[in-house]
Amino acid sequence: MLTIRARFAALTAGLPPTYWFLWLGILINRLGSFVIPFLTLYLTSQRGVSVSQAALTVSLFGAGSFAAQLAGGELADRLGRRPVLLMSLFIAPVAMIALGFARALPLIAFFTLVLGFFTDLFRPALSAAVADLVPPSARIRAFGYQNWAVNLGFSLAPILAGFMAHYNYLLLFIGDALTTFIFGLIVLARIPETRPAEASRAAHTSLNERIHQVRREPLLLAFSALALFIGVIYMQGYVTMPLDMQAHGLTSADFGMAIAVNGILIVAFSIQVSNAASNWPRFRATAAAALFLGTGFGLNMFARDLLPFYFLTVAVWTLGEITASAVAPALIADLSPIELRGLYQGIFGSAWGLSFFIGPVLGGWVYERFGSTALWLGCFILGCVLALCYLWMGNLARHRADNPQTLQT
Repeated sequence: MLTIRARFAALTAGLPPTYWFLWLGILINRLGSFVIPFLTLYLTSQRGVSVSQAALTVSLFGAGSFAAQLAGGELADRLGRRPVLLMSLFIAPVAMIALGFARALPLIAFFTLVLGFFTDLFRPALSAAVADLVPPSARIRAFGYQNWAVNLGFSLAPILAGFMAHYNYLLLFIGDALTTFIFGLIVLARIPETRPAEASRAAHTSLNERIHQVRREPLLLAFSALALFIGVIYMQGYVTMPLDMQAHGLTSADFGMAIAVNGILIVAFSIQVSNAASNWPRFRATAAAALFLGTGFGLNMFARDLLPFYFLTVAVWTLGEITASAVAPALIADLSPIELRGLYQGIFGSAWGLSFFIGPVLGGWVYERFGSTALWLGCFILGCVLALCYLWMGNLARHRADNPQTLQT
């Protein structure tokens, strides 16, 4: 019993109660992440749009997410973390229900854009709040546990969504909206404002001055640019992979089971990775993550109609996701001055939002014009190139880092 208590104390050390309420809200929200993984299939099978139109529509979610990350980061520094969290978590459910009832393609496109914006508006504020609450020594664990909560929910959500979609796609929109609303209630009841007092001067600093401060940290901009391409590869798991599986005779339930492997593996291994990652060389770890990601999607060219092979490909690229998600947010938090925490997280997050816009369009175009083999081979090559770029950044950071123990390159 003492050993169990000691291990539990080691796992939770440095993580205050407020952090765990955020963690609970994330878990509940992700348990209802039904719509986005199935949006492409919904548009093609229920609304009769072409693959390219569906990919373009889904990409509007990414466009909204991209704008939300930048706006949310700036607002989190200027207004505080709590107002941005509440704004996002109470407006997004309304947009979700509206999207579920929309029938005309222009309306679907509009509500997808709005949904992308308000769904991701809270993310920089959430990351900034974690950085506010958690000391640097515990941040990798904090962000790793956060990712664990995301995927604990996500390991169940696609399976449930696959069967729900078989009966009525509208259930996906209702369930997703409800869990987001519950997260908002948790914030309303249990999450105080976390913005440090010394960061309040951000509200009185001009945007130009803040941007100038960001430009003085080239590693942040380069790291965010590479994250864009990582996201382009990652997005194929939710846009072109289900289409490729469907083209080979597999069903939406099959896709749900395949993608659930991602969440299951993260639930099984991300805590161990988060605890170990404090001692890892940061940029070398992200290089390995890029290589795993590219290899996993590259293997899809051999999967065809073999569902167990898709389980394998998802497992490979999941290894890359686990590694990257444990290291990247903590590295951004360490680079961030207190008054720029929200903006730094927003810039990094905007790269992922932009990948939600570019990834579906680019992947759908390659898939339709050149076929699935060219798409998956391209993902593999891009992953290898990104791995080399991260190694180069690690060498650059070693030469210029003022605090090698913080960057651990």
